[in-house]
Amino acid sequence: MDQNKIILSEKDMPQAWYNILPDLPAPFPPHLHPGTMKPLGPADLAPLFPMELIKQEVSMERFIPIPDDIQRIYKLWRPSPLHRAYRLEKALGTPARIYYKNESVSPAGSHKPNTAVAQAYYNKKEGVTRLATETGAGQWGSALAFACNLFGLKCTVYMVKVSYEQKPYRKIMMQTWGAEVHPSPTTLTNSGKAALQKDPNCPGSLGLAISEAVEDAATHDDTKYSLGSVLNHVLMHQTIVGLEVEKQLKIAKEKPDIMIGCVGGGSNFGGFMMPFVREKMKGRNIRFIAVEPTSCPSLTKGPYIYDYGDVAKLAPIAKMYTLGHGFIPPAIHAGGLRYHGDAPILCLLVNKKLIEAVAYDQKPVFEAALMFARTEGIIPAPETAHAIKAVIDEALKCKASNEAKCIVFNFSGHGHFDLAAYDAYLSGKLEDFPLPEEKIKEALKDVPKVD
Repeated sequence: MDQNKIILSEKDMPQAWYNILPDLPAPFPPHLHPGTMKPLGPADLAPLFPMELIKQEVSMERFIPIPDDIQRIYKLWRPSPLHRAYRLEKALGTPARIYYKNESVSPAGSHKPNTAVAQAYYNKKEGVTRLATETGAGQWGSALAFACNLFGLKCTVYMVKVSYEQKPYRKIMMQTWGAEVHPSPTTLTNSGKAALQKDPNCPGSLGLAISEAVEDAATHDDTKYSLGSVLNHVLMHQTIVGLEVEKQLKIAKEKPDIMIGCVGGGSNFGGFMMPFVREKMKGRNIRFIAVEPTSCPSLTKGPYIYDYGDVAKLAPIAKMYTLGHGFIPPAIHAGGLRYHGDAPILCLLVNKKLIEAVAYDQKPVFEAALMFARTEGIIPAPETAHAIKAVIDEALKCKASNEAKCIVFNFSGHGHFDLAAYDAYLSGKLEDFPLPEEKIKEALKDVPKVD
């Protein structure tokens, strides 16, 4: 019989995270202080993060051991299964072999707890009692609420207003785990008040929600800030995904030809593919494809420059592909892909031509999501559906060329809390929002001048 799932035992779970910094093809551009424009030091980050995470952010150790307490919690759902998508292959009539890493099996329904649990653990060790964060579609907020509950920490979540209204059950999920959830922009912070004064109907953005969460953490001694993507330590925690995939593909006697993931800030795709970058740099022909929406096309249309990580210019400045920190994206349902920039590590790899980037409109993405749901059975999150669209396109190219390539993608989360988006698509109400060039030019006017 065909093997539909490759499942590792708990004893085979990776014991350390992979840190790509020592293996990058070029020096990593340092983060800059938003006030001085000079490289950040540990003291600059101390108001926001516990010292252990600051050390991980700049560490040049290739592997960082995963503490036992974190591993014990990971084992609630890890190792996650690697599925062979036989039914999707058959529906497409492709000779390609399609695999997907199913991160939707976590308690929060996505890959996000891989770093949420780690961040909550290190904050608890340092005596922090509350974490403040932002969330787009709610996957990250749900994961941090889950993790804070396990470690007895309070959790405050600033959820992008349009997603707060589109996805009420994500809010309830966070509240079930004890989190306090606010639609961003709020009147609780100066950042939120400024945005509402400028536009009382502001739908919010991840950049703006980050400003609120950073301001909250910086103005309360008992509180630290927690970020679900973009920064180095976050992507490193997610490499447990790719390290498991390495072991599972060996069991399947496969080597990936193409690896695909959706990209908002970059955590799921980065954690999934970074362990394989070493092979590509040694000469193996692996294509890495990052998928984003046409309404927020930072990798495909943004310049590679230094920019602020948030609207209010409170977060560190990072070198990345960006649409401008003041960019407010259209209200698409893939709320986790609405960030103005991307993880600096991924941006460097894109700049060095190790990663390709593509962008899709909403409608073809949901068409791909339905095909996956009706063949493989799992309803994907709108973010994940972007990766599925690219997988289908690549599989059809294999059909046309009669090439039996191995395509592997990260199924970053299920769409059980995103059914309003499916309702909009099925009822013909879903709209595409390709971003006009003039909007990008306008948003880039206020980026910092850094040599």
